[in-house]
Order: sequence, then C-alpha cells, then structure tokens
Amino acid sequence: MQIKFKSLKLENFKSHQYLNVEFGDTTQITGDNTKGKSSIGEAITFLLYGTDLTGSTKFDPFPSNYEADQTLVSLLLDVNGKDMLLGRGIQKGKTQYYINEVPSKATEFNEVLEQMFEKDLFLSLFNPNYFFTLHPTKEQRPMLLKYVPAPANKEVFKALPEVQAFKLAELVKKKSLEDLDKIHRENKTKLEKQYIAAQSKTKTLKEQLDENAPTVPLESLNAEDSQIVKQIKELEKATESANDKNRNFNELQSQIHSLNDQIEMSKERWPRLRDEEIEDTCKTCKRPLDEESVQVVKDDKDKRIDEYKSQHKELVNKRNALREELNSLEYIDVSEQQEKIRELENKRYPILQEVSKHKHIGSLQEQVDKAAATEKETLDSLNESIFIIDSIKAFYAKEAELQAEKVQALFDTLSINLFKEQKNGEIKPDFEIEMDGKGYKKLSLSESIRAGLELREVLSEQSEVIAPVFVDNAESITKFKEPSGQLIISRVVAGKELEVATDE
Repeated sequence: MQIKFKSLKLENFKSHQYLNVEFGDTTQITGDNTKGKSSIGEAITFLLYGTDLTGSTKFDPFPSNYEADQTLVSLLLDVNGKDMLLGRGIQKGKTQYYINEVPSKATEFNEVLEQMFEKDLFLSLFNPNYFFTLHPTKEQRPMLLKYVPAPANKEVFKALPEVQAFKLAELVKKKSLEDLDKIHRENKTKLEKQYIAAQSKTKTLKEQLDENAPTVPLESLNAEDSQIVKQIKELEKATESANDKNRNFNELQSQIHSLNDQIEMSKERWPRLRDEEIEDTCKTCKRPLDEESVQVVKDDKDKRIDEYKSQHKELVNKRNALREELNSLEYIDVSEQQEKIRELENKRYPILQEVSKHKHIGSLQEQVDKAAATEKETLDSLNESIFIIDSIKAFYAKEAELQAEKVQALFDTLSINLFKEQKNGEIKPDFEIEMDGKGYKKLSLSESIRAGLELREVLSEQSEVIAPVFVDNAESITKFKEPSGQLIISRVVAGKELEVATDE
C-alpha cells in the first residue's frame, strides 16, 4: 500500500487560525520556534487518531493565543492512486468526522482507517520517534517480529547437534515443545525425589547384605551338617530299637502292678467271705428256715468260696507268669545316647544358623539387585527428562539466534537484541535497540532521529506500506538516508516566519 498526502487544511488548530499546506515528494517546513512547525505533523495525527505525534490522547488542538469555539482539520490523501478526503473537528465539545466531506460516525471513520493501515504501524512510519514510545516487549517486539517469522522447526533442528535434533523431531510429532517442556520438568522434579529414595534403599540393603554375609562357604556347612545328621540318625536308630524293648519291659511292669493291686483287693474280700455266718432265719420275714433251706444257703456260700479261690488263683498265676516273662527281659539304658544326640543337636545349631544366612543372603541379594535395577531405571528416566529439557532449551536458544540473525540482517547500523539469557541459562524474550553500542535512551537527538528513520524503513519494507514521514527538529541532523515515501522536514530557522515549500 502506498499513501501520499496531497493537501492539509487547518482551521483554529493550535497557533494556526487558518493554514493550507500542499505536499510534494519532499516538503520543507521552516521557521523560528513557536511558529507552528510541529503543529502541522500533530494536525495529521489528530485528524487520524485524535492524538499528538507520540500517540497521547491528552492533546488540546484548540489555539492557546486566541479564543475559538471550533477547530477543524482536513487531509486529502492518495491511497494506492485513489483520492480520499478525511476530516475531524471539534465543535461545542463534540467531535465531528468527515469522509469525502460527508459527515460520518466515529465507527465508520475508524473502519476506513483500519482498512488502510494499523494505528501503531502508521504512527511508527509517520513519526520516527513514535516506535520508541511503545512498550519494548509488549508492543515494539511483536510489531517487528510480525513481519519476520520465527525459523521453522526443521531449520532449527538442522542447526542443533544431531542427537538433540533427532530426539526432538520424534517427540514433536505427538506433542508441542511447550507441552514437552512442562511434562519433563514435572518428571524431573518427581524423578529426582524417587532417585534419592532409590539410592537410599539400595545403600541400606547393601549394608544389610554386608552385615549378614556368612563367613563359611555353604558347601563346607552342608558337608559338616551331613556328618552330624548321619551320627544323630545312627544314635536315634539305636535308641529307637532300645525303646521298643524298654516299651515291652515297661508294659509288663505296668501289668504286674495292676495284677498286684487286683490280688490285694481279692485278699481283702476273703475274710468277709470266709467268716460269713449261715443264717437260719429269713432276712426278710425273720421266720426260721427249714433244714433244706439252710442247706441251700450253705451250698451257695461254698459255691462262692470256690469261685473266689478260682479267680484269686487265676490272678496270682497270671502275675507270676508275667514276672517270669519280665525276668527274661533286660532294660536298656539309653540316657547316654540321648545325651550324645543333644550334644550333636547343639553342635548342629550354629551350622544351621550359617546355612540360614546363606538362604537369607540370597533373598537379600535379590532385593539388592532389584533395588539397584530400580535405581538405574529411575536414573535413566531422570537423565532422559534432563536431556529433553536441555534439548528444548538448546532449541529455543538456537531458534532465538536464527531469528535474531534474520532480524539483524534487515538493519545497517542498528543492533537489535530480541532475547536475554537468564541466570539459569534459559532464553527470555526481550527487545532493545542499540546504535554504536548505546541503547536508544542514551542516544543524542540526531542519533535518535537516524535510528528512528532506519527502523521505519525496515517496517515499511517488511509491511509493504509506504507512508509519508515527518522529521521534526531536522536541523539537528546534517545527513541521513532518503526514506521511502514522502518526506516532510521541519527545521528551526532563527528569526524566520513559518514557510512551507515543496520539492517535486
């Protein structure tokens, strides 16, 4: 888009009661201080946006040296070869808008401007100092980078070390670099804690392994234990045979004791039976018994005496038979063998403890191996996240470097700082313009004008918008590169009235 100013008309604007300005390719505005040179530039920004040259809305367009109840500015523009007449005025405190002399609403007026150019871009092209009034990172940086896109991922990968480029190229197929960075930073924090815990567990288990390590080889312990077990079994076999015999001996003794008890009880019954009287009267009715009945009683007693003697004799005979059998047996004393077995068991106990250590140490070794494997797996995963984080950091740094190179290539004398490296090595977006190693705020008036002109030329070229430029206080610079578009120069000439001249 190419924008040209043809003519400007001012009525009661600042110090100008009435002024008509015709513009050429170069327009020279000269005059002493307070003659209204800067007001010509301010009239254009007021007309378009209701601001001064720096974009401030705290701007009073009314004259300060006389009374006026209205002010009006109109500008005839050529936009891509098509004329457009725009006007803005204030009457009785109310702003009025005109498009091709037709009264219009503010929304219609603003829509026309927005279709032609973006406000900050136009003001930056028109006033070389305007760009530097914007916020460095929020407004200046985005405006410049709008026309200088960041390098493509493939371009950055190509400039990275191969191992980092290959890793990131695979990962970005599924997730963005921003998401990957968040994921692996969270992983890193979590895995660092897990790795410390895994290291501690492995160390503790290894200490337990060292403390419980057996001192005698398992083969030696098994061989010694086998010999002791063999001796114990031989002794147990001998004692078991003796115990079988002793068990029979003890059973005979027990039976004999039982028969003796029965014989004694039988003896106690004999006097009562022997001395039992023959009753000659009935025990129930007390009547005398006849001889036949008395004989029956005598026969019954004799029968019971015979039965008693037979039973008593049987008990005595059985006891005597058992005594004879017992006398034929010999009780075997196994206390010595049992003592030897106890001694061997006591000797075997520490051996079994050592064998148990071998079994426990195997289980403990498995735990150590498992803990060490977990520790290694955690460390590998941690290192993977750290590598990805570092690779992403390297990507952003390289991306910043490549983008800075692209931006810097647009300028001849200015240096553009797009990024700042933090203490942690991360790259943070930044924006600063320098000339000869000095920041813009430290530049002299002439240096700041030259810096602004170079910057607006870059913006004009990149945005493909050619607009007029208003250089105020041009007397401070003796030489500068001719800008694209119309040039409007304002210079102070002592003792001279306002004069506007065009150079075709």
